[in-house]
Amino acid sequence: METLSPELLAFLVVFGFGAAFIDSVVGGGGLISLPALLWIGLPPHLALGTNKAAAVMGALASFATFVRSGRVNGWLIRRLFPLSLIGSAAGVLVVRQISPDVLRPLVVVMLAVVLVYSVLKKDWGRENRYHGMTRRMLLLSGCVAFSFGFYDGFFGPGTGSFLLFSFLLVGFDFLGAAANARALNFASNIAGVVMFGILGLIDFSYALPMGLSMIVGAWCGAHMALKKGTGYVRPLFIVMTTVLIGKQIIDLLK
Repeated sequence: METLSPELLAFLVVFGFGAAFIDSVVGGGGLISLPALLWIGLPPHLALGTNKAAAVMGALASFATFVRSGRVNGWLIRRLFPLSLIGSAAGVLVVRQISPDVLRPLVVVMLAVVLVYSVLKKDWGRENRYHGMTRRMLLLSGCVAFSFGFYDGFFGPGTGSFLLFSFLLVGFDFLGAAANARALNFASNIAGVVMFGILGLIDFSYALPMGLSMIVGAWCGAHMALKKGTGYVRPLFIVMTTVLIGKQIIDLLK
């Protein structure tokens, strides 16, 4: 592996920590970590794979923290986790054939709907109103898990926001929705890392130090969310969704 200079190592650690801190709660950490990897000169496809390899370490840390807190619905996640995993692997395979740019306009519209709905429903997500799943709702949730897993493997931006929003719709509060969303996002990250690794698109010289700092950042972010509760998660969710919309609009106008 390449030996990194102290300055470059510090750069990766700082940006990895910041990305994982945000990502562990509401997603969107890729807006920080991926540009950082591109800025230091990694080619786009290699940066994507390296970022995914680092992100999966942070995702594991936040997932484990939320599981230990009891905020993850084990019964539901055991059924949805494999679907998100399979969907992501399929998305990585398909993205090699079709440009993800075709999704950008649709993503902007979907994120805008998520944002407006979340802002207008001021009391939404303050209390946990989830009381179990009907067979029809479980089937629909399975389709959602597969679809957003596929989306994460195929394109990615906004996956955390979409998953969190989906769990809010079935009655979870913001903190519970964030915890369960991280579980499914961890599944899609695993599949993405495996596929990028098979394709030889991961630079472990960069992925390992960034990933280790992401473990610390994710642990801190998840514990901050558990300590502050829904009053902290909701505004962070709204801010990051707004940033995601802005980023996608800028990319469309380039």
